[in-house]
Amino acid sequence: MFVFAAESTSNTGWVVGFTIGIVVVLVVVALVIPILMLAHKIGKEAKLIDDSLAQSVENTAGLAGLNDTNRMAVNVIQGLERGRKRLGG
Repeated sequence: MFVFAAESTSNTGWVVGFTIGIVVVLVVVALVIPILMLAHKIGKEAKLIDDSLAQSVENTAGLAGLNDTNRMAVNVIQGLERGRKRLGG
């Protein structure tokens, strides 16, 4: 009879430990799943942002020659001013 009671206590410890373990795993899963979902959402947004930035680089590539255009425009204006002075205007 005493052996049976000791054996029952041993099983109770296992059941309690197993239950606590399951609860801990469920809590961890409940905390990690929203983090993973948010990371997935951020990853999708990052792809859209990267595509948009690549399009912006393509759209603004012509601005690299803006200094040359500005310099040429200044040269044209200065030439026109010299021509006006020579013509007496």
